[in-house]
Amino acid sequence: MNDRVSLTGLAKQMVIAELLDEKAALNAQQQAQRNKLSLVTYVVQSKLVKSKDMAELAMEQFGVAFVDLNSIDKEALPKDLISEKLARQHRALPLWRRGNKLFIAVSDPSNHQAVTDVQFSTGLNTEAILVEDDKLGHALDKFFESATGGLDDMADIDFDDVDTAAVDDENQVVDGSAQDDDAPVVRFVNKMLLDAIRGGSSDLHFEPYEKIYRVRLRTDGILHEVARPPIQLAPRISARLKVMAALDISERRKPQDGRIKMRISKSKSIDFRVNTLPTLWGEKIVMRILDPTSAQMGIDALGYEEDQKALYLEALKQPQGMILVTGPTGSGKTVSLYTGLNILNTPDVNISTAEDPVEINLEGINQVNVNPKQGMDFTQALRAFLRQDPDIIMVGEIRDLDTASIAIKAAQTGHMVMSTLHTNSAAETLTRMRNMGVASFNIATSVNLIIAQRLARKLCQTCKKAVDVPREALLEEGFPADKIGSFKIYSPVGCENCNGGYKGRVGIYEVVKNTTALQRIIMEEGNSIEISAQMRKDGFNDLRTSALVKAMQGVTSLEEVNRVTKD
Repeated sequence: MNDRVSLTGLAKQMVIAELLDEKAALNAQQQAQRNKLSLVTYVVQSKLVKSKDMAELAMEQFGVAFVDLNSIDKEALPKDLISEKLARQHRALPLWRRGNKLFIAVSDPSNHQAVTDVQFSTGLNTEAILVEDDKLGHALDKFFESATGGLDDMADIDFDDVDTAAVDDENQVVDGSAQDDDAPVVRFVNKMLLDAIRGGSSDLHFEPYEKIYRVRLRTDGILHEVARPPIQLAPRISARLKVMAALDISERRKPQDGRIKMRISKSKSIDFRVNTLPTLWGEKIVMRILDPTSAQMGIDALGYEEDQKALYLEALKQPQGMILVTGPTGSGKTVSLYTGLNILNTPDVNISTAEDPVEINLEGINQVNVNPKQGMDFTQALRAFLRQDPDIIMVGEIRDLDTASIAIKAAQTGHMVMSTLHTNSAAETLTRMRNMGVASFNIATSVNLIIAQRLARKLCQTCKKAVDVPREALLEEGFPADKIGSFKIYSPVGCENCNGGYKGRVGIYEVVKNTTALQRIIMEEGNSIEISAQMRKDGFNDLRTSALVKAMQGVTSLEEVNRVTKD
């Protein structure tokens, strides 16, 4: 470098304060760059300026808060927030955390990149606190002697995309080359995925807006914000996610679907179903977490009452007929179906499934991804299945008359058919099929069992507390009069082991067997009100009643019952 190189950043401030003359400041700046050191570290180590004098200069010129590191308990510093590589690269040390805000110690307040990179790595709002450089160096050495490391310390984590072999490269960027500028983005994305898995979340939402970019997780059915990275980095975050999911990074005007496989150990991996959606301010990306082990939990873990479980198992033993699972998106329909398939999955049966897309991979089951663009829709898949000598067929969703007609014909000709519909209750499922155009006779003779379901948050068993609810209020909510006094109602409290008093979710079910009385009403084209009334006469609990049972058992709260069901 030559003398024509202009002074920048802190070197310019040093000249203003006359700690060094212009020539000395310029030379120090050049030497710091050659030695790959920050300017502050170089002038302090070279004894050109005392560390304390440098800190006083920076505090005066930049107006940054100053703290003496000797006055801080090094053992109380927050561990595992940033990696050693990132901390040493920027000479930045986490001091303390207040909610969603992290304060970091720096000796060079002109290094704004340090604040930005730490903010991306941690997902926390970051603020710099000025400290003396020599004390910062000693503190960094002591901190990482005892700390366990951060995002770079993931030896057992391997990002491995299904279709692309390069996504486990932590420095992979859009053009396939390694660039240091994107390393914070890579670490930030990896951290979000790991946090989602560790927290038991079901979905991640990456959402761009005009002035902010936020990341939210859906945990126990409730969305909550976990990070708000700078808006200018939104395109790079989106590009990173699309590279991992093997999507077209140049296509920003159309929705895309992809998949990411994350191996968290030699024997276990987690899949992410990725969908991009062009919005007014950029691409919103939603990732659904698909855990293959969820289908192997067993029917006892799903929350069925004993009589409901018996009805489901009885229907699974039938050689033919149809089992329908209904409910809104995210209500656990897929897990219920796959739990049944897992029970039926034996070497002596042929099972085929058509899904959009396949969410849970089960060995021994022939699974087909529906792709209407290539001519493979549910109808085409079903027709092909019937030529494949099937015993059991699972259709991801009955959406139209053609799919419904073929599924019913299969159920009437010696096959067990399992599928889902998007309806609110078991009674509405039957009328929905009739509205599709399915003949009442076919509905009455083919449907064996209907399961309508919801997911409710489970109370934390560590901190839940009993509350007094007046008898009149309990009666108004729908609790049986003869049971009041024999149970306690619990409310959430919140502790370090849960999320606001809740931990995990449990299924709320309406399990209805197609009885002779119901078949008669269906044949007479009765409406959903008449069908529902007959279901109650036959002794089948509706969703509200089943939810109240969970509240009586202390599994969930009355507030959660009212959130997921209606009276």
